[in-house]
Amino acid sequence: MILIADSGSTKTHWTLMTASGKSQDYSTDGINPFFLSVEQVENILEYQLLPQLSKQLWAGTVTRIFFYGAGCTPEKSKVVSDALMHSGLAMSGNFRVDVQSDMLGAARGLLQHEQGIACILGTGSNSALYDGNGIVRQVPALGFILGDEGSGAVLGRQLVSDILKNQLPKELQDIFFAQYQLTQADIIERVYRQPLPNRFLASFSHFCYEHKEHPAIQELLYRHFNTFVTRILLQYYQNEEEKSQMPVGFVGSIAYYYKDILNQVLNDYHLHLGQILQDPIEGLKQYHAADLEPTT
Repeated sequence: MILIADSGSTKTHWTLMTASGKSQDYSTDGINPFFLSVEQVENILEYQLLPQLSKQLWAGTVTRIFFYGAGCTPEKSKVVSDALMHSGLAMSGNFRVDVQSDMLGAARGLLQHEQGIACILGTGSNSALYDGNGIVRQVPALGFILGDEGSGAVLGRQLVSDILKNQLPKELQDIFFAQYQLTQADIIERVYRQPLPNRFLASFSHFCYEHKEHPAIQELLYRHFNTFVTRILLQYYQNEEEKSQMPVGFVGSIAYYYKDILNQVLNDYHLHLGQILQDPIEGLKQYHAADLEPTT
């Protein structure tokens, strides 16, 4: 059996694939080595993942894990690989772990072996030019303070800023404060003094979705995705022909739930939209089908 993981900062989507090609999906907290230690990752595996897998592991052993995760840079990926190697999953002598960036996972899931641009728009954001084999160019994401254009964290940050600075209509401000029961001091405390402010800010993207028909929210959303296109996407194209031919695909909850307005922005720049998926796991199942051991 092989285990495939697609992990963001908020949650990890796991799928266990047997040699026959059947699969079972699971979910745990997000595993991002920029924020978690080996011990913290091991705790997620021991107390969240392994109890869900227990019945399946009686029927066979996991021989290989493909983990694609936010924060899994060459410098940080060892945090995840060490945790996986020391977990109860390592029951086979030929057990191997392959930890790669969530960006490569998105590219493989969206584009398989075809050239194109892959983007992640979830709690954070990222993008890459993919040549069908690997990532050949990336505009740096830089996190939600310096970058992460198009992400849920930046969308929430802009919404909260507009609310607190009276840039949105009063009826939206009143609904916001009644719904979340937060003061300005509460928000400042959560953003500047509490852990994981990116998740806190991204949680407010739900408010935008609930009120996406309001003209002020529509304008905010258009501006949000337009910034992603102008500051990030357009850097990947060398000419007008590439805009019309080279597909750009998206994974992540923000891209998925706001696909209509995202598509509108892309059309305004004459860009060729590929797939928009909530997560790349189905595409990764297809990509890694060749890694399944044949049945005997």
